[in-house]
Amino acid sequence: MEKQQYVTYYRVSTQRQGVSGLGLDAQRATVEQYLLGRAKTVVAEFVEVETGRGANALEKRPQLRLALQACRKAGATLLIGRLDRLARNVHFVSGLMESRVKFVACDMPEANDLTIHLMAAFAEYEAKRISERTKEALAAAKARGVVLGATGPTNLKRCNDQRQQKAEEFRQRIRPVLEGMAAQGLSRRAMVIRLNELGIKAPLGGAWSLGQVQRMIHTTSVFAGEQLQDRTKLQALSSYQRV
Repeated sequence: MEKQQYVTYYRVSTQRQGVSGLGLDAQRATVEQYLLGRAKTVVAEFVEVETGRGANALEKRPQLRLALQACRKAGATLLIGRLDRLARNVHFVSGLMESRVKFVACDMPEANDLTIHLMAAFAEYEAKRISERTKEALAAAKARGVVLGATGPTNLKRCNDQRQQKAEEFRQRIRPVLEGMAAQGLSRRAMVIRLNELGIKAPLGGAWSLGQVQRMIHTTSVFAGEQLQDRTKLQALSSYQRV
């Protein structure tokens, strides 16, 4: 039986993904799974590290152009791991379909033209929403005083100052609670149980642990008098031993 010929095409959208191989490995695994146990052979492979945005995505992808040329020359089918690796652009997918080069997406190999159009439309919508959410997040960060695009000590200091301020506000709120428990004679472990029973969240959320309570006692100076007495006793003992 004559084997069906394929030209495989893999794409990652960032240089970092291309160097790490993480995105490519996942796509190759999907393609290999599709070809497993089938009378099919791969005649060429093309790998692209480039953005695919815009209606002129084909102009930005020389490897895809070469892959299409190889398909025409060998009468092969273009094989990709996922449709969104080909394009998140309805106009581009339509143009590719009109080029009369057959292509198969391993994530939906039985898809017809209508299904591919719908999937491309949804992928395009999803890409736009990701872009919109990113812009909204950047605008919110800018409103908080973050200098967008800035790196180094200046911007890092502002973020650290904000975190430290929130931490200090939390310490001021929790200090009276810990002092009240200390006045009742509760041990550190008993404080952990009481805080969790009261539904008071730990600094990063969730339940309190013994280590968190101990650190909070230390930073809020709870039991300061007790600690001072302990240090005084140690100093006295040390002086006695030297005599």
